[in-house]
Amino acid sequence: MKNVLKSVFESFLRSRRMLHHFERWQTMLGSKPVGVASAAMPPDIAKALAAASHADASELLATLGSSPQGLGEEKAQALRKRLGSNEVRHEQPLPWWTHLWQCYRNPFNLLLTVLALVSYVTEDMKAALVIGSMVGLSTVLRFLQESRSNKAAERLKAMVSNTATVLRPERGAASAPRVEVPMRDLVPGDVIALSAGDMIPADCRLLGAKDLFISQSALTGEAMPVEKFPITDRGSPEAGVLERENLLFMGTSVISGTATALIVHTGNRTFFGALAQRVAAADQGTSAFQAGINRVSWVLIRFMLVMAPLVLVINGVSKGDWWEAALFALSIAVGLTPEMLPMIVTATLAKGAVVMSRQKVIVKRLEAIHNFGAMDVLCTDKTGTLTQDRIVLERHTNAWGEASNRVLQLAYLNSFHQTGLKNLLDKAVLNHAEMQPETRLQTAWRKIDEVPFDFSRRRMSVVVENGGSEHLLICKGALEEILSVCTAVERGAEVLALDGDLLASIHRVASELNAQGLRVVAVASRALRANARKPAYGVADESGLTLLGYVAFLDPPKESTAPALRALAEHGVAVKVLTGDNELVARKVCGDVGIEAGHVVLGREIEALDDAGLRTLVEQHQVFAKLTPAHKERIVHALHANGHVVGFMGDGINDAPALRAADIGISVDGAVDVAKESADIILLEKSLMVLEQGVIEGRRTFANMLKYIKLTASSNFGNVFSVLVASAFLPFLPMLPLHLLVQNLLYDVSQIAIPFDNVDPEFLRKPQSWNPADLGRFMVFFGPLSSVFDILTYAVMWFAFSANTVAHQTLFQSGWFVEGLLSQTLIVHLIRTRKIPFLQSRAAWPLLAMGAAIAAAGIWLPMGRLAHYFRLQALPLAYFPWLAAMLAGYATLTQTVKGWYARRYGWQ
Repeated sequence: MKNVLKSVFESFLRSRRMLHHFERWQTMLGSKPVGVASAAMPPDIAKALAAASHADASELLATLGSSPQGLGEEKAQALRKRLGSNEVRHEQPLPWWTHLWQCYRNPFNLLLTVLALVSYVTEDMKAALVIGSMVGLSTVLRFLQESRSNKAAERLKAMVSNTATVLRPERGAASAPRVEVPMRDLVPGDVIALSAGDMIPADCRLLGAKDLFISQSALTGEAMPVEKFPITDRGSPEAGVLERENLLFMGTSVISGTATALIVHTGNRTFFGALAQRVAAADQGTSAFQAGINRVSWVLIRFMLVMAPLVLVINGVSKGDWWEAALFALSIAVGLTPEMLPMIVTATLAKGAVVMSRQKVIVKRLEAIHNFGAMDVLCTDKTGTLTQDRIVLERHTNAWGEASNRVLQLAYLNSFHQTGLKNLLDKAVLNHAEMQPETRLQTAWRKIDEVPFDFSRRRMSVVVENGGSEHLLICKGALEEILSVCTAVERGAEVLALDGDLLASIHRVASELNAQGLRVVAVASRALRANARKPAYGVADESGLTLLGYVAFLDPPKESTAPALRALAEHGVAVKVLTGDNELVARKVCGDVGIEAGHVVLGREIEALDDAGLRTLVEQHQVFAKLTPAHKERIVHALHANGHVVGFMGDGINDAPALRAADIGISVDGAVDVAKESADIILLEKSLMVLEQGVIEGRRTFANMLKYIKLTASSNFGNVFSVLVASAFLPFLPMLPLHLLVQNLLYDVSQIAIPFDNVDPEFLRKPQSWNPADLGRFMVFFGPLSSVFDILTYAVMWFAFSANTVAHQTLFQSGWFVEGLLSQTLIVHLIRTRKIPFLQSRAAWPLLAMGAAIAAAGIWLPMGRLAHYFRLQALPLAYFPWLAAMLAGYATLTQTVKGWYARRYGWQ
């Protein structure tokens, strides 16, 4: 039963998921890593991949009708038309009739349907019609809101798309140019180029690779990357598909190195696609947002399970009519269920996502909006976030800080000839050198090989030759890592042995540059004589180098950074800077934007701490430098363990682990594929000011969802308390089941406009989160307030209007029906704000209009022509002054208690 009820609050969230992290599929299968054996996929796919692994590259190309130059555009289009897009359809759009059925199919609607059928069988057609209307309204509203949400989500997804680099041969061209193609447009036979940071877009067979390391953790659970080779697999046919060294799989990512690969399978025919289809119906785990919804919902469900039987027993014993008591108890149970919760949540999240898109913030998963609003710590990289993301090469010097064109020339050759991920520093070198004709050396030098960058070495090398007998290895990277493989330093025509004095001088010059806010990258080289030449080079060849000097880069702070940081602080979000740069550059930039750096924590300090020590450290400091990807991930985990809701903003491959670890991962449209795929939110504009707007909208969205839950909980609690009192003392039912259902239907209609309501600025100033304990306390304090005036209504109807016998019960029930509905409508405006409603805080016009319409309908029902149909009767005019007095008293008492409650417990 618990699982059935829980599904109500999870099903609509599951239907909203967009662009899932590939890693979550592993969670869906449990803690055991998947894919170690081929049995994790259909045998035909496993067999086809094994065959592709064993086939010679030329044979496989011929089989797929391709060539080493790739597919022509016309042939690719024809294949795409026949095979479909390269998308895993684990969440195919549902036909409208299936979607409508899912919107109807929840325990609350089923309960209402049973009650309607019972009413129909007992020939109570009025009750059957009202209950049917309630079911229809709930189902249709949810269907319309979710349909709108789906369309909005698709439009947002279209704004952010990953691409792959594809070889597209042109007629008459000697070589195939590389073009960027959306991943969904890839087809079997396409030849793609890969480098660090790329997502593998389909299942592929390697054609060529250089120091290629792939992260397969999304499929295998292995933390360590695996190296892949383009050789034909001659191993055992029984070996697992994922163990084959020449195959790449959709959903994995390139950690380092470069490659060209032939696409073998796309979409649902991939390993990942087959996996997705097998587990599409499985439990996908519970997000923080879902867990919050579930906890709050179970508070209401437990309350319903206790109160409905109690109402049944009291009325059955006191009235003697157990059938009528059972219908009444079922009506109470229906009134206590938040049947509009799925519709309200879906509409609120969809509205929030659309509003955020106007702020250039694209929400990939709707439930991430909650975490955006709850975020109280934002971890961010320095480059491009605090700074302008327009890095320029400011200086090129030798190791003594003297200008050196030779350093610029070799740095240019290194950046120009590398085929891996060209970062902003490489682009700055190329742009600077292009302005100086004497450095255009690419035609004079031919590339022999390269040793790609990785985050453990923090350097990369290219090997070039200019027609002579020797090869020249040029290495560029972080100063400490370059010095670790250097044995000498060059000054003009002189080469000096690297000793302690020279090291001190080198560090002093680099520190002076860092103190000016310049990021220093060292350049070293090594001439490889004829007897040392190789056809291929590796990390081992990065030894015995000569330090040439530095290229120093400037990335000035953005003018908007300081005010954006102040705005985030005013909204309760602390910003921590996590950078791979050294501490001097980090301190200088942080000082320029108004961050008090204090002690800058270095990566080596983090390595020396256990998890408990790190949890203490992260609370005490704001700036962390010289970090590896693992350091960033540990910091995020430590903050999360301390109870923070952590956001992480990054755009590089080194940020992917932290993006996945954060409660809310934030990336930008220009980020590497793996960073965008790991993120929950994509910024079309890399700005902290945009983040501040997103935080505000996230909190506004959460506030409106919380309003509905608080209103429903407190109002329903008060109604049931009133029913218990009336049932114990009245000789008849205080309201018929039909009356309760109509009242509940009208009240639900009045809540439809809540997603569009205004939110007080005070609520937006600090992070908000689910608090079931606070909800229970809120129910206890505010629910009985309405009961006070319900009981006063009983007394007025009993004594002032003599509605004190079974013969006059319709008058009694009509009086309480009107007072109950109007007090419920009024409480919307009393509880939606801490301030004085209508004067200090006014609801949005849709909510005001809806409330006024429902109040008018509630008065009209007993006074109009359909009163007899609903078994109501016209109220005497003398009733309405009493009604006005009771509503005024209710508003006054609620406002008084609200002020005391806010001072005592706060107001969420």
